[in-house]
Amino acid sequence: MTATSGEGDTVHDAAHERPPGVGDLDVEAAGRVSEAFEWIERARGRLYDLHHLIGRADFVLEEAAELLDRGGHRDLADHVRRDVIGRNVLDGRWTFQIVEEFDAVYYDAVRATEKLVRDRLTGGRRHLYEAELKEKRRTPGVPGHESRPPARHLDEPD
Repeated sequence: MTATSGEGDTVHDAAHERPPGVGDLDVEAAGRVSEAFEWIERARGRLYDLHHLIGRADFVLEEAAELLDRGGHRDLADHVRRDVIGRNVLDGRWTFQIVEEFDAVYYDAVRATEKLVRDRLTGGRRHLYEAELKEKRRTPGVPGHESRPPARHLDEPD
């Protein structure tokens, strides 16, 4: 994909160029698998949110138990310490174990599958569907609609 950057210079975007012989259905299929993987990435992030939220709550409960103790409510403080602090959130599992099991059982398989599909269908190129969609939807020559960042922002040698 070669385009002007809006500054009049031509910028080549080989990383997002459709390889020869790759058809529309292949680009769309690879794009859908990648989209699914992006949704799974978001779900994985929610598991990390759960991990952090529950971990923080456990320490806040510890602070609450201290306050209950200081306020003369030893029985309640003991209850919080014994029955809640450090408790498994699922049978035999803390949240870090949930994240690890999700990664091992599901996430790693989907990630490998997304890469396999991309490698076989698009030569490993990422976001071809989106790159082509961008070219269809942008208005060439209008500021804010450039195909690529100006050359000064690219990691490519001049």
